[in-house]
Amino acid sequence: MNEALRRADRLVTVFGGAGFLGRHVVRALAKDGWLVRVAVRRPDLAFHLQPSGNVGQITAVQANLCYPDSIAAALRNADAAVNLVGILREQGRQTFDAIHREGAANIAAAVRDAGIEHFVHVSALGADPSSASAYGRSKAAGEAAVQAALPGAIILRPSVVFGPEDHFFNRFAALARLSPVMPLIGGGVTKLQPVYAGDVAKAVAAGVKGSAAAGTIYELGGPEVRTLREIIEFILAETERKRFLMPLPFGPARGFGGISELVAKLTLGLMPEDFVLTTDQVELLQQDNVVSATAAAERRTLNGLGIAAESYEALVPTYLTRYRKTGQFGTNDAFG
Repeated sequence: MNEALRRADRLVTVFGGAGFLGRHVVRALAKDGWLVRVAVRRPDLAFHLQPSGNVGQITAVQANLCYPDSIAAALRNADAAVNLVGILREQGRQTFDAIHREGAANIAAAVRDAGIEHFVHVSALGADPSSASAYGRSKAAGEAAVQAALPGAIILRPSVVFGPEDHFFNRFAALARLSPVMPLIGGGVTKLQPVYAGDVAKAVAAGVKGSAAAGTIYELGGPEVRTLREIIEFILAETERKRFLMPLPFGPARGFGGISELVAKLTLGLMPEDFVLTTDQVELLQQDNVVSATAAAERRTLNGLGIAAESYEALVPTYLTRYRKTGQFGTNDAFG
């Protein structure tokens, strides 16, 4: 019998499944034959996920990480669970500690109490208890909380995730459309290893169905390792825009980030998210964001999971065309 058919009556709960990465994960799990329950704060904002599966295969329920009872209800009768909840910057009560540590701890405890065998927790490659970034420290604290409650949990650490709705390539492309200057934080020498959202979703699906090693931390990166400068140059070439690249040392970049955060607060959230740079994001860029040699040697990577990583240089151009002056219907060799 087809493996997907054998899972047709099995249920997986995906916390945070309505976001950018979530839609890829939900699609991968539905394709694999799972019944998918998407646990989010606003179920009415998750209707866009239903076409990713068959009629009735994907449903949304309300859950709030601050309320353990709602987490337990979302896990009722589930055979597996996934935690994708995360934030890129703090806003009000949505702090890194509340979401990445406390929220992860609450989900892991509920999964343990429900007796669910397979649990996948998506963290980040920058997770480090000694990180200069509060984001990196909170991700590490979340991993520790998950491992304490569920030693067999599978933890995935993706590098910068890309895809049509990403907040990385789209952010720089949007900035280049309006600004004559592109800042290179820290000189643009930080190395990144962008990974396709669809590949991360495949890794989640592998963990849920038991194809990944229990209690293992996987580091997920794409086939290219590039500096921030090289990536911005790539974006400018694909969007056919000439912009001045201005190296911005970390010290001044922190100051710029502080101003950016203040403006975002004073405008009550009206400032476009793509133009908000935080001091914590600057701190995060002080460390390379690439798969470690140890993880590669131990095959704790996409390749180790049997997944051939997609190239950002092949996929990103398909959705950056909208940032060109001429859109997707022409090119201008003398772009400016």
